Amino acid sequence: MSIKIFADGANLEGMLEMNAKGVDGFTTNPSLMKKGGVTNYRDFAHKVLEAIPDKSVSFEVFADDYEGMEREALEIKTWGDNVFVKIPCLKTDGTPTYDLIKKLSDQGVHVNVTAVFTEEQVDKVVEALNPAVPGYVSIFAGRISDAGSDPIPTIKHAVAITEDRPLTEILWASTREVYNIIQAEQLGVEIITVPNNVLEKWFNRGRAPFDLSVDTVKGFAKDISSLGFHILPEE
Repeated sequence: MSIKIFADGANLEGMLEMNAKGVDGFTTNPSLMKKGGVTNYRDFAHKVLEAIPDKSVSFEVFADDYEGMEREALEIKTWGDNVFVKIPCLKTDGTPTYDLIKKLSDQGVHVNVTAVFTEEQVDKVVEALNPAVPGYVSIFAGRISDAGSDPIPTIKHAVAITEDRPLTEILWASTREVYNIIQAEQLGVEIITVPNNVLEKWFNRGRAPFDLSVDTVKGFAKDISSLGFHILPEE
């Protein structure tokens, strides 16, 4: 497949396992770090980059003000040539960060713009990213779907407007299922970031639907046996 598959997580052991299985890169975020038990951001990042020096790794800023985000972004940039700095497309008060994204991208920072949900945000982010500097536009397709909306039109729009910008790559984020990888590939998305539990299913893909049907019924039978319940009265 032409699409690049990134592992989405912040557990060093899990990242190393996926690196050994051949994923193309990695994304992290503060929520995943909390879930992964990370207690020191810098130490964790340096351990990751020491173990994985040759694949894209994204680390997110923590600040919620422009000056703080800029200082953190410039610091994170120094951690490695393979580092992408994740900048949310807006602050917690809803104020866009497009001017900061442009400033950082123009300075050569490889920006991964995160929390993108709308076509308007896609347009503004693409406009802000320097076409001569690598950058990612991370569209949270899974969360859009979770809200009952179709993410495909936004993805198609993003792919179309970046067609002549090879260094600006569209990233399908918040992946929910293996089939999302197929969808993203078909739509021309350059990158999809996938949690480890979905990646495990991806690596074991290919079973025929009939075999899955048999496995499902066997699973029901096993659970029925363990319950010890009866529908009909015992004679």
